[in-house]
Amino acid sequence: MLGFSILTGFYLAGYVLHTTGHIPLPANVIGLILFTASLFLKLVKLEWVEEAGEFMIKHMLLFFTPFVVGTMVFFQYIGLHAVQLLVSLFASTAGVLLVTGWVVKLTGGSKKGERHESR
Repeated sequence: MLGFSILTGFYLAGYVLHTTGHIPLPANVIGLILFTASLFLKLVKLEWVEEAGEFMIKHMLLFFTPFVVGTMVFFQYIGLHAVQLLVSLFASTAGVLLVTGWVVKLTGGSKKGERHESR
């Protein structure tokens, strides 16, 4: 229960900063930045929020339901522009893969023959 309170607190802090500071980022992104910084600064221990995070990941599909229902409003538009949407979808995916591979290669992410241990 403590984990959900901590995560909600960071969201509310992001909301307050967004509304009072007129920061051009969504409140949840501001809260996530604050939360990540507090994890790195060891103000919040991972054990405190781990159970809540696992619960939210387990039920992540529920978070996308409003988005999927909302896209039904644009169903006719999607049908009219399906080719352009598919081309942009595949082109952007390929672009992300290429840039990610290039950055990993440039930064020396993984040398040949090395294996990274998974947790």
